Amino acid sequence: MTTSPKDVTGHFAARSATYDRSSSWCTDSELGDLVLELTRPTATDRVLDVACGTGLVSRLFTGRVAEVTGVDITPEMAEQARPHLDRLVISPAEDLPFPDGTFDIVVCRQGIQFMTLPDAVASMVRVLKPGGRIVLVNLCAYGPLDRDEYFEVLRLRNPVRRHFFLPADLEALMRDAGCADVALHRYVSAEDVDVWSDNGAIEESRREAIREVYRNASESFLSLHAVKESDGGFVDQMLFVAAAGRKPRP
Repeated sequence: MTTSPKDVTGHFAARSATYDRSSSWCTDSELGDLVLELTRPTATDRVLDVACGTGLVSRLFTGRVAEVTGVDITPEMAEQARPHLDRLVISPAEDLPFPDGTFDIVVCRQGIQFMTLPDAVASMVRVLKPGGRIVLVNLCAYGPLDRDEYFEVLRLRNPVRRHFFLPADLEALMRDAGCADVALHRYVSAEDVDVWSDNGAIEESRREAIREVYRNASESFLSLHAVKESDGGFVDQMLFVAAAGRKPRP
């Protein structure tokens, strides 16, 4: 299915009221600490949070840096980020409305799966200063053995998603955009599948189809995700990959 920006904004407008509590990872302080560790913010830095949503990443930097700018295409989500931002811009990531070399740090968490790639990552690197740091954080399959089943789970949970990733895909996006010193960092988040699938934007039939994937999952999938049954449902150890790099100096 082909998705448009209107499809994405409609999906996230429906999720905006409950987004922050829709997944364990949303407010996971350890995942937030990983973002700070990889970006190493200083008091003089200007930060761009791409696909800022409700400001979950932006607020990590508030008070630590000189300026935080948030960009998103869904006003219902982004308005919730405004208290944590110095500047809010409604814009697609593929055509960021900033001059080249504007920011010291660019972060995008759980956003690139909805964007045109590689255009969006190239746009993020363009607005980064030489020597600046960029971090992309996204859910990924562990590898070929769980890829097909997990991608189906992700497709059912988010029908406007355009891309599905293995860890190496994030590294390739960064390198192809011209980033140097690219490194991958893994973080595992335990997610109650019933809570995670109840995002306010999909019908119950899709949630039941997700449960059915887990009921019939292969041994490889169950092992890699360390799936446990809980009160008739499932808990999945979902993999986040943070790809960190820098823009080379001339």
